[in-house]
Amino acid sequence: MRKIIVMLAVVLANFVVEAQVKTPQSSPLAKVEQVVGLTTVQVEYSRPSAKGRTVYGDLVPFGKMWRTGANANTTISFSEDVKVAGKDLKKGKYALFTTPKADSWDVIFYKDINNWGLPENWDETNVALKVSLKPETLNKSVESFSIFLNNLTNDTGVIELSWERTLVAIPFSVPTQDMAMKSIEKTLAGPSAGDYFSAAQYFYQTNGDMTKALSWVNSAISNSPKGQDVPFWYLRLKSLIQAKSGDKKGAIATAKESLALATKAGNGDYEKMNKDSIAEWSK
Repeated sequence: MRKIIVMLAVVLANFVVEAQVKTPQSSPLAKVEQVVGLTTVQVEYSRPSAKGRTVYGDLVPFGKMWRTGANANTTISFSEDVKVAGKDLKKGKYALFTTPKADSWDVIFYKDINNWGLPENWDETNVALKVSLKPETLNKSVESFSIFLNNLTNDTGVIELSWERTLVAIPFSVPTQDMAMKSIEKTLAGPSAGDYFSAAQYFYQTNGDMTKALSWVNSAISNSPKGQDVPFWYLRLKSLIQAKSGDKKGAIATAKESLALATKAGNGDYEKMNKDSIAEWSK
């Protein structure tokens, strides 16, 4: 009898799991990602439909703040600092709120994105940017609320909010030229001290060519910022490479330099490592 009861319980449990009802969302989730120049823009929102209703001025009242979609906050993120309608907006992720009006819309980028709908307590300090824009009238009706990224160039784009016969275009610009020039200048200037250090460290750790590793760590040291102490961890790596290459005398001399700079910086860990190595290589 007990076995029968257990089997029935298992069967019932499986039935409950399999019997979970799945239905489509009335306002389905949508995600948009677009690279504009060298900046990534991402939008996540839920799409309510008109379903024969009058949207603006009725379903979405004029003069009242709107979540700009349905369900959780509509969010938009920029991977770089941008300008929206000519105003500065720092890179990051924002909730997008709007106040529709017949002749103008207020568009708000809000720092707190963890709300279901509008924030229970509105905090003006969370308003990263607010711009006012004129809506446009479409020549055909849009059934489901839509957000698109259009009119793309290397430097600009437009966030389009469309529903019913209303379109609100939010222009933005991205710092493509500045980013490209920095990339060009960095590449043409050659590897940085950190690049040389990383390459040398990789070869040391993987038992690569120690001649190359030594050359790269020397380049890291020589490319260190002028007027500043050479990083003691650069010298520590050089001493390890020298020791692995069989140059214990050179390794001890370099370790002593690293020890002095580590002591100056108050780094006890590197002090101990250098002292231990000097003792070992001096045998």
